[in-house]
Amino acid sequence: MEVVRAAAKLGPEAQRKAAVIVAQKSYSYNQIFKSALELSNVLRAGHSLSASHGRPAEDDCIEDTDVAVSHLEKTIRRSNNLDGARVGIIAKPSAEFVAGMWATWISGGVAVPLALSYPEAELLHVMNDAGVSVVLGTEEYLELLEKISNKCSARFHLLPLVSNLSLNIDASETRDVEDESSGNLLKEMLAEAEKSISIEGDQPALIIYTSGTTGKPKGVVHTHYSIGAQVKMLAEAWEYTSADRFLHCLPLHHVHGLFNALLAPLYAGAAVDFMPKFSVRGVWQRWCESYPTTGSKSENAITVFTGVPTMYVRLLQGYDVMDPDSQKAAASAAHQLRLMMCGSSALPYPVMKQWESITGHRLLERYGMTEFVMALSNCLHGIRKGGTVGKPLPGVQVKIVAEHANNSPLGEGELCVKSPSMFKEYWRQPQVTRESFGDDGYFRTGDSVMMDEDGFFVILGRTSVDILKVGGYKLSALEIEATLLEHPNISECAVLGLPDEDYGEAICAVTVLGPEATTREADESKPAITLQYLQNWAKDKIAPYKIPTRLYVWESLPRNAMGKVNKKELKQLLLNARLLQS
Repeated sequence: MEVVRAAAKLGPEAQRKAAVIVAQKSYSYNQIFKSALELSNVLRAGHSLSASHGRPAEDDCIEDTDVAVSHLEKTIRRSNNLDGARVGIIAKPSAEFVAGMWATWISGGVAVPLALSYPEAELLHVMNDAGVSVVLGTEEYLELLEKISNKCSARFHLLPLVSNLSLNIDASETRDVEDESSGNLLKEMLAEAEKSISIEGDQPALIIYTSGTTGKPKGVVHTHYSIGAQVKMLAEAWEYTSADRFLHCLPLHHVHGLFNALLAPLYAGAAVDFMPKFSVRGVWQRWCESYPTTGSKSENAITVFTGVPTMYVRLLQGYDVMDPDSQKAAASAAHQLRLMMCGSSALPYPVMKQWESITGHRLLERYGMTEFVMALSNCLHGIRKGGTVGKPLPGVQVKIVAEHANNSPLGEGELCVKSPSMFKEYWRQPQVTRESFGDDGYFRTGDSVMMDEDGFFVILGRTSVDILKVGGYKLSALEIEATLLEHPNISECAVLGLPDEDYGEAICAVTVLGPEATTREADESKPAITLQYLQNWAKDKIAPYKIPTRLYVWESLPRNAMGKVNKKELKQLLLNARLLQS
């Protein structure tokens, strides 16, 4: 609720500014807030929305606010709250998605963002597991909403379209007075709603399902308190302000896109410019529009961008095919952003260096999990150390638990975390929840890390898939991947261990060639890279026991919605291939 409260506390002028931008249409805090209150009215009353409710009336933006709020107040007093009911939300990144989340919280419900990429079977699994009783969605998903809600015995509502600022352009001068009155009344309305449902900090507010890259997806329950603690932490650490404008290209059913790039910016009063589908050309174009020449800045310039490593790889590939003049303009524009960040998976050091050489930005790397969102971060000001994820954010406590008593001098082992943004529980899995915490209350992340001589944390990988046990050595797959990515012919790679009778596990590298190497391979009719060639190249860069003994060259790697390689799926594909060959 902290994000909603922050929006309600904005002054009249701030409430009129754009909160969300989609396809060049802007939606103010006031408009989203009002839409959320109206949707809350429907949810709490238990009424159904017809398809016509999915479209705003022509005079919706100049409706008498006193009458609207009075109606809402009467409804709140006579209706029950959702009492923790789970509300599924399926919508593209939009003002409607934000209004749906805010309405759920105002109504005392628990928001469950649903992945747009999920097939029907996976949506049903999540909805049944979470016990979703209400589904909110936009009209483009009407057919899907009807199907899945019927199969889950859940009722569905179409999200009302939020009025955009362009609808108010011809309004009279008295609109300023009305907006100020509207802002005050909406603030009072929120207070009335909170009184009626008694929202407590430790009550569930959000369930996000893990990506399932190392096991079955689990529902992670966050409370109003943990959400509030995280958005405050991020806004302060990375200095989000109302002057910021974020270019958002991430899915909203993961914490990176939901917290770092949406909830924390809105808490700070910033604007979020949604690009529902990542586009290399679109991102470079948006930056160039923001900063058309060196030292110049458009009125609606992007100031912050956060992405996953795959996005930066694709952006670099797009930059490489530009003509010299376009490259100069693109590099200059990117350089003028205030902040660029990267996360969700390890950023290869060669990618970081190449990005810095072109744009002047050393990407800010940080570390988080669905269970506590962000815990470690390189600093905003000062040294950002490549290959590390920085140090604990304010209020976060961490420790390294070694597998054996003989700890290494620099500290190496499993990362354990305590944070004010820690989740409450895994949904309906009390045993798994208990086993995930030590007796001292620290959450066991399952990630192997080491701390360097300067106190910066280095992620070695998931203990279950990224720590290889080869001939008595424990090796980091991420370290080997970073080395292989230095090879000019390799654009992507994943390293994992496959069963081996002699060594326990064999180091297997699955690689994807870069565009130039692919073209050259076709022209010369010979492989651009072979195992022997790779081994000879790598022997001067890493220890011999870290060099891959098996090599696969694929066209692409299996990735989840956040661009993270699904190593569980990748390993199974390789094992199945071995079975077919045997």
